[in-house]
Amino acid sequence: MTEAERARIAGQPVVLYDGVCALCNGVVRFCLKRDAVGMFRFAPLQSAVARELAGSNEGVDGVVLVMDALGPAQRVWRRSDAVAEALVLLGGGWTVLGQALRWVPRGLREWGYGLVARVRYRVFGRYAVCPVPSAAERQRFVGFEDAKS
Repeated sequence: MTEAERARIAGQPVVLYDGVCALCNGVVRFCLKRDAVGMFRFAPLQSAVARELAGSNEGVDGVVLVMDALGPAQRVWRRSDAVAEALVLLGGGWTVLGQALRWVPRGLREWGYGLVARVRYRVFGRYAVCPVPSAAERQRFVGFEDAKS
């Protein structure tokens, strides 16, 4: 991870997502549109940024939310826990949905997450390479220089 990337994500919530998954890219666009204060940063799972933040030995797959990135209180949520936490952070009615998800037994949430994850490429499609964000959105993304599909 470069020093410029470190500076852009330090202390921020960072969403790590499958850069070649059309559904995952749709979720990123959803967050961008609803993140009124611009708090979220994004990095494809295929990048060194993701491996450094989430740990390459832990099998980085599925959505990951890293809170207080690179800070002393850094915390990592994975899969359905990451989805619930991200919804809470979006605020408004999304907070209610995120909190409701927390009440669903984790095993059931993970089962549903796994079901969607297994069919996401067949149903929503897959990109050959990670789509590059627009110029206006680029400051909120890191890890594209080294992302591998």
